[in-house]
Amino acid sequence: MKNKTLFISDLHLDRERPEIIELFIQFLNKDAAQAEALYILGDLFEYWIGDDQPVPGLEGCLTALQSLTEKNIPVYFIHGNRDFLIGKKFAEKTGITLLPESVVIDLYGTPTLILHGDTLCTDDVDYQKMRLMLRDPKWQKQFLPLPIETRIQEALKLREKSQQAIEAKAEMIMDVNQTTVIDTMQKNNVLQLIHGHTHRPAIHDLQINGEKAKRIVLGDWYEQSSVLSCSKDNINLE
Repeated sequence: MKNKTLFISDLHLDRERPEIIELFIQFLNKDAAQAEALYILGDLFEYWIGDDQPVPGLEGCLTALQSLTEKNIPVYFIHGNRDFLIGKKFAEKTGITLLPESVVIDLYGTPTLILHGDTLCTDDVDYQKMRLMLRDPKWQKQFLPLPIETRIQEALKLREKSQQAIEAKAEMIMDVNQTTVIDTMQKNNVLQLIHGHTHRPAIHDLQINGEKAKRIVLGDWYEQSSVLSCSKDNINLE
């Protein structure tokens, strides 16, 4: 009986890491096939430079997603900071549903806010400036017509720049800002939040206006391979 909803994030699928690709395909064919729905909260791929991007080594992932949605198991996707250019053609090919960057869902009677999580890291001012540029439709309109190889090189440069910046930053700067978390939850009138991005899997208990609240953080798939399984009675970060 399908009585659970699954959440994953930060798989960073890349043909250079075939073991994670295989793990994801197995997950789709087994665990996700027994679920009511699957939510992917961003950074499914290491990078995505447009729906016309060649996918050598990743074909099995797209086929497995399509196979899952053809079984009438809905797959919902929120863009991450690595794959924000996934578009309608990808959605049509795989059958997934693209969601806004944040949305409140009814999770077994509990209003729950879901998002990738990078917008909560407001202490990282430099990252937020870059995010604003990359999400600008004008920037994307200039980027997407570029030759594929040029876009790949630009994506690799951005990834290298990001890795260098991470090494130079304090750990706390790259985590969520607690005031932003509470403000975001209050704005959306929820007491439960699920996100990824920070690669710090945990279930945090909060207090918002005297009420108990939860912030659930998904882990990445290279060190943690975490999956959040929710049912009517249980929440398990596995």
